[in-house]
Amino acid sequence: MRALAIAAVSVLALVAAGRSGSVESATGTARTPAKARCSAAQLRGWQRLADRIAAPVYCPSWLPDPLDGVIGSRWNNIDAVSKDRSYLMSWVWQETGAGAAGGELHVNLRGYPGRTAIPRCPGEVRGTTVPCFADPHGTVRRNGIVATVYSVNQGADQWHILYGWRFRWSLYTISEHVAPPLNYRKVRAYLDRALGGLVLVEPRS
Repeated sequence: MRALAIAAVSVLALVAAGRSGSVESATGTARTPAKARCSAAQLRGWQRLADRIAAPVYCPSWLPDPLDGVIGSRWNNIDAVSKDRSYLMSWVWQETGAGAAGGELHVNLRGYPGRTAIPRCPGEVRGTTVPCFADPHGTVRRNGIVATVYSVNQGADQWHILYGWRFRWSLYTISEHVAPPLNYRKVRAYLDRALGGLVLVEPRS
């Protein structure tokens, strides 16, 4: 009976550890989860971007397959930097055609160096503007980042779920299109994972 009791306590301890996100080693000490790392191919482009805008950027070590987070790859459909040093990097996969189920994967990453306010986008009425990111729905905590979830977004982020956060007086975002083969719940799961895999890249000068 005593052996059974000890075994039961051990199982409960493992379950509790799993729920808390910690990992216990054989010696009973907590192991830190593996730190996210970008590949050399990913880092090259993101380091060049950080140097170009003289501000930190976030390299995505994970995006849904086949999107690769490599600036200049076949999936990188937008590589844009504005005069104010804000940037938009986008990756998209689409499948269309007769007989095909079809679908799209589309992820955007943005940064606004030296600016924390949500930018304005053109409104439906000519001459008016609206917040580019709106309708907040709580926050998500991953990888030391506390991101606000926005469900109504404009421009390249329209029909996307967007996570936005602030770091060193700058605004950063990552968003993904809610479209087949993904539903809202799956997009949120993908964004959670992508947020947890972001790697901060500092400018070299």
